[in-house]
Amino acid sequence: MAEKIISTKSNLQILHEDNHIIVINKRVGDLVQGDKTGDKPLSEIVKEYIKEKYNKPGEVFLGVVHRLDRPTTGIVVFAKTSKALTRLNELFSKRETQKTYWAVVKNKPPKSEDTLVHYLKRNEKSNSSKAHIKEVPDSKRASLDYKIIKELNNYFALEINLHTGRHHQIRSQLAAIGCPIKGDLKYGFDRSNPDGGIHLHAQKLAFIHPVSKEELIIIATIPNDMIWNSIK
Repeated sequence: MAEKIISTKSNLQILHEDNHIIVINKRVGDLVQGDKTGDKPLSEIVKEYIKEKYNKPGEVFLGVVHRLDRPTTGIVVFAKTSKALTRLNELFSKRETQKTYWAVVKNKPPKSEDTLVHYLKRNEKSNSSKAHIKEVPDSKRASLDYKIIKELNNYFALEINLHTGRHHQIRSQLAAIGCPIKGDLKYGFDRSNPDGGIHLHAQKLAFIHPVSKEELIIIATIPNDMIWNSIK
């Protein structure tokens, strides 16, 4: 069954927590793991929360299992034990998870639902990926399903199920069919969002718990803004 928000301490929206994992609803602008910007990452904030809550002496263990782009919101899973980290890394690398995203685009997709297959080539210099119809040197195959879930006044809300986990996959694949995500200047949207984010949200994640072996289905509430709220 779906997990509900169990805590909002330390400005964290905690969707699930047990002895082995902690799942956060990431906000716009949160950096999952430290990078060259030097900004404090979500991983450090979660460590501080664990240290304080459980009165832990010394260094707190926290493993980063996967990442979300900084302007994206939604579900991020962290491992609280090395055993969980090893098993979660295996789950994610073998694609034994079900990831569902919501996105808002301005242009209507060519079909109300479809499977998109592209070959993505990453450009490290610009930190972007270009989606090609055919395989090109150094490209990786990317696949997803999408469907329109709601027509808004000026936009279309899409539900996306990922089959692969490539760099900027959803952003680049939707841009390739003429549907850049709202606020995503990097992939062709005409203006930024006021908060610097984009309308892409990791909304649902289903996987088998790495230790208890129970199925977890986690749902992250969408950000509170006029466009997201009109999807409800």
